[in-house]
Formats: sequence, structure tokens, C-alpha cells
Amino acid sequence: MEWTLFGLFLISAILLGFSLVKSYRDSKVEKKQIDLVHVSIMKEINSIQDSIRDIELDIEVVINEAGIHLSADEKLFMREVIDLYRRNYSIESIAEKKEVPETEIEQLLTPYLKIKDEGGLVANAN
Repeated sequence: MEWTLFGLFLISAILLGFSLVKSYRDSKVEKKQIDLVHVSIMKEINSIQDSIRDIELDIEVVINEAGIHLSADEKLFMREVIDLYRRNYSIESIAEKKEVPETEIEQLLTPYLKIKDEGGLVANAN
């Protein structure tokens, strides 16, 4: 009986040792996978940041070449108005939200307004 208990205790200790070694190896493999994913995500983030930087520089060049001089507040205002328009807000609601006259919003959005039914007008003109 004593030898049986000793044998069972010895087997459980061996199994515990194998379990610890296996979990250690598995955790190393998981760490490597996490590190690989982290590195790839960081590369993607750096790539996106480079693209954004290039776009910002391109926009700055275009603005300087066009001779447009807007302050930071004016750029922000324009960006917000165009964003609201592209999200299908009406000109009236944009004017109300920004607390400016509708005519000012219309003037700002004139280059960005979508011309609807243009094809129908051209076809009926003949």
C-alpha cells in the first residue's frame, strides 16, 4: 500500500513537471506570435503615417501653388462644413449647426456641390 501511494505520488510529480515544461514552451510560442503581430502592426502604422505625411505635404504644395491663404481656424471650419455636407446634412442644418448664414455655407460648398440629374439635362437639351 505504501509503495502504491509512493508510485502514484511519483507519477503525479512527473506529470506535473511535464505539464510545466509544456506550458512554458507554449507560452514562448505565443509570445513569439504576439511579437510578430506587434511588429507587423507597427510597420503598417508607420506606413500609414508616412502616407498621411505625404498627403499633408501635397496639400500644402497645392494650396501654396493655388495662392490660397487660409488660417488654421478657416481650414478647420471648411473641413467641418465639407464633412457635414458629405455626410448628407442639409445646407440649412449645417448653417444652423455652425451658426452662420445659409448663403455663406452655400458659397463655401459651391465647388463641392454634387450636380444631380446632369445627364438628364444634357439628353433633353437636344
